Amino acid sequence: MKNPRAVLMIVISLFLAVGAVVFAGRWVMEQAKVATGKVVVAKSAIELGTKLNPEMFRLAEWPTGSVPTGAFDDPEKVRDRVAKYGLLAGEPILESKLAPVGSAGGLSAVIGEGKRAMTVRVNDVIGVAGFALPGNYVDIVVNTDDENIKAADKNKSISKIVLEHILVLAVAQEASRDESKPKVVSAVTLELTPEQAEKLDLARSVGSLSLVLRNQFDTSPVTTSGSTKNQLLNRKDEPVVVAQATTTQPGVKPVTKKSGVSRKTPKAKPAPAAEPANKVQVRVFSGMGESVQEFDANK
Repeated sequence: MKNPRAVLMIVISLFLAVGAVVFAGRWVMEQAKVATGKVVVAKSAIELGTKLNPEMFRLAEWPTGSVPTGAFDDPEKVRDRVAKYGLLAGEPILESKLAPVGSAGGLSAVIGEGKRAMTVRVNDVIGVAGFALPGNYVDIVVNTDDENIKAADKNKSISKIVLEHILVLAVAQEASRDESKPKVVSAVTLELTPEQAEKLDLARSVGSLSLVLRNQFDTSPVTTSGSTKNQLLNRKDEPVVVAQATTTQPGVKPVTKKSGVSRKTPKAKPAPAAEPANKVQVRVFSGMGESVQEFDANK
């Protein structure tokens, strides 16, 4: 070749390129070599309240550095446990998503400690058009008659929020929380404290109930005085007319009866009129008659 120096540079460049490719390939392979372990995951979607059996879970490879807290590496530790929350296919089964050991399957396993489940009858309107689904939170409004409103007022109807931030456990006989499609049902099961259960039972016995869907993350309490018909129609309270006792006219004697005998009450004597100040009276005799004349002493 005419220019051996140029040939040498080409050879060196090719050598460096091959070395860079080999080095990059080894680096990528080293990065790909991550320690893994076995984790129990769900084979398919599992609904809450379901008792787990070996057909519902399997062991899967999981990076050791990112194993979730509470995960299981032994399938026997998961057998016959009850899912407290819904699980998706391939999702690790965690202790926090399972009911305590020994729990029976069904809705009772997902009720929180110290809480109770109570069902109320609803329709497409009361049930928020079917959007009150398991896992959602609702407020409960009762419409009834307020006994504190005066008896003369016919508009005693009042609507009042009596319970707030109540968890919906199930609609009809379904407790799955993985669906978002509305379901129009005839009954909704709610999670309540014992005190809330008593209040709800009283509310449905004295009036009609309505569910109000609320934001899942909005836990702020709301205090209202309720809404009455007068407030709804922006009416003002009518003035109260107080009956006045009738008085007898002057000169009329009221008659009271007692034991069949009529008695007249004595007429009260009028108070004597005050004598005019600085007046002088003069008696004047004229023939057979007489008269009294008054003169002002100041004149």
